[in-house]
Amino acid sequence: MYLKSYKELIVWQKSIELVKEIYKLTNEFPRSEIYGLSSQMQRAAISIPSNIAEGYSRKNLKEYIQFLHIAYGSSAELETQLIISKDLYPNLNYKSIEVFLEEIRKMLNTMIKKLRDNN
Repeated sequence: MYLKSYKELIVWQKSIELVKEIYKLTNEFPRSEIYGLSSQMQRAAISIPSNIAEGYSRKNLKEYIQFLHIAYGSSAELETQLIISKDLYPNLNYKSIEVFLEEIRKMLNTMIKKLRDNN
């Protein structure tokens, strides 16, 4: 099956939803975090679908895999920031974000493995 666009990738779609959830969450952080943890988490979250899209658009398998690795790295960065934010702001709801993030990380890992194996 050939995809016309990265927008058809489920992992990209879920990553966009994750970005929205991160913005909702960080909107609940204290104002003092606007240039700190909030900003870092938003940038890490945005980096995930952005790198999926950029890699797909390169039309070169080796580069695509590299960009998927970068997206995966951003997901690890976001996971770390979530751990920190849960310690600092434990009364917020992190559940949907954790579910999205875990699913996205698994999907990226599977994509990387399959693309590498088919190379």
